[in-house]
Order: sequence, then C-alpha cells, then structure tokens
Amino acid sequence: MTLTTRTLGTTSALTVSTLGLGCMGMSEFYGTPDEKGGIETIHRALDLGVTFLDTADMYGPFTNEQLVGKAIAGRRDEVQLATKFGNERTPDGTMVGINGSPDYVRRACDASLQRLGVDHVDLYYQHRVDPAVPIEETVGAMAELVAAGKVRHLGLSEASAQTIRRAHQVHPITALQTEYSLFTRDLEETILPTLAELGIGLVPYSPLGRGILTGKITADDSLPETDSRRSGYFPRFSGENLAANLRLVERVREIADGLGCTPGQLALAWVLAQQERAGIGVVPIPGTKRVKYLEENVGAAALTLSPADLDALTEAVPRGAVAGDRYGDMASIDS
Repeated sequence: MTLTTRTLGTTSALTVSTLGLGCMGMSEFYGTPDEKGGIETIHRALDLGVTFLDTADMYGPFTNEQLVGKAIAGRRDEVQLATKFGNERTPDGTMVGINGSPDYVRRACDASLQRLGVDHVDLYYQHRVDPAVPIEETVGAMAELVAAGKVRHLGLSEASAQTIRRAHQVHPITALQTEYSLFTRDLEETILPTLAELGIGLVPYSPLGRGILTGKITADDSLPETDSRRSGYFPRFSGENLAANLRLVERVREIADGLGCTPGQLALAWVLAQQERAGIGVVPIPGTKRVKYLEENVGAAALTLSPADLDALTEAVPRGAVAGDRYGDMASIDS
C-alpha cells in the first residue's frame, strides 16, 4: 500500500505522511538499544512512505539524533524531520531539568542539527514547558530559528491550552505533540477544541498506550528488566493496574478479531479516525525498532472504521477506565 499524507496546522502548514515513526525506543527506555535494527526500520519506513520521523536531543541522550542522521543520509529530501529540545541532560544521562531559556534554545538547535547532519529540521518542538521562563521568551527564540532557516515549523509538547494560546500569539504553532490513545484521552475536553480553534495539528505519541494496546504485553515479566515500563515511572504497567488494563486490552482484541486485524492496528486506526471528529490534522507517531512491527502499524492506515466500530471501542475502553496515571510523576506536564 502507499501511504497518503495529512497536513498539520493551517497558518504554518506542514504536510507529512499519514503515520509517523517515533524513534526514541531505538536508543533508550524500552529495552536494549538497537542502532542496527533502528536504521533498518527507518529505511523500511521510508520505503513504505512513512516519512515523518520523530526524535529528540534527550533520547540516548543525544545518540538517537545521531542514529536518525545516519539513517536518512542521502535521503533527506524524502523526510519530514522533527526533533525537540527542553529536557536537558548530561552525556551520562543525568536529568538536569527543563530548560526553555532563549540561549539554551539556540544552543540546543545548533547541536541537534550537527548530530542529525542536516542544515534544518522541519518541525522543532519544545519538549516540555519550562515554568521558570515565560513561553513568549522561549517561542520568541524558536521564531528566530525559523527566520535563520534552521527550523521550518514550530511545535509544543505536553502544553496546556493556555500555554498554546500564548505561544501561538508569538509565532504560529504548527503542531502539538502529546500522549493520545484509547488509553489516554485527557486532551479531549480543552486541548482538542483549542487546537481546532487556532488551526494547530495534533501529533499523538504513544498511540498504542506504550505498547500495551498491541496485545503483546501479557504480564509484568513480559517486558525485559531494562525496560522503563517496569519501573514506578509508568504505573499502568505494574500490579493490579496492569491486570485491570490487560482486561481492557482483551476487549479491544475481541473487536479486532471481528474486523480481521490486530489489536494494535485497531488502536491506531481509532487514533487516525479522530482527525475527522477533531477537525484538525492528526498524525500519530507509533514507535518501534523492529521492521515487522512497523509493517503491522502501517497496515492500520488501510483500516476504515465505521461509526459502529468506533462506538464499540468507546464502550470497550470508556474514557477514564484505565488504571493508573500515565506517569508516576506528572510534575513536568504543563497544566
């Protein structure tokens, strides 16, 4: 199949592939890093028309941008490249904190361009909002990068409706990246209407609920010891929370079986279907470092869900039914 495209934003519009690829797990957090597998997956993604690639300076830290840079060498013109700044880390992985200061914005962008081996990125996000720096100052510095030709479009990640409005007054925001899936629907009350009003696209990360909606996670020990989902940082994956959430996944699996697809494909198709309801461009970025899972995810774009299918999913996983917060510490989420 050939993937179609979708457009993020209206004032500063960026056309990307209908599905993107989250590259984080190739370098950190979800089990053992796999540069070779990651590069193979990116190459296959480009061949399949998945051209919207998502990385960040903090992934690795720093090594994921280098991996993506290697993978797209010689194919830059095919790619819509997104990266992020703001979660400041040292080379040994220590988290310094959230940094939105204008000087840091400029330094972070130059460092990302060098690691990626490119002269510009198509979409540059503030990864987390810095409560100590007015958003106007941060976005003002990001706007300077656009004027300098280093960045084509601006984005925010995990920003509140109020912050999005203030940022958009400084420079058009093309996309908000935030967690959104059948398991995480917090943004539906205030964020989605704000994006629709302002003409800003949505890039859902973890559209498969950090993998739980694929049906491949069956118990605590089905994840490797090195996987961060086994830590207290992700409460949905431990103890009674996991048991309750796996019961919800089983309901999704039953519907998927009836439609002849996998649970993961159904969950992704649900996210893709929200574009029409939200009235904005919606482009999920499921992450993987395996070609076979990438190919499975791409299959979701061929699924057309009827209103009855969507109703059945909403009934199977009611909003608020998931056990546990999405992060053990929600302090870094702008509210």
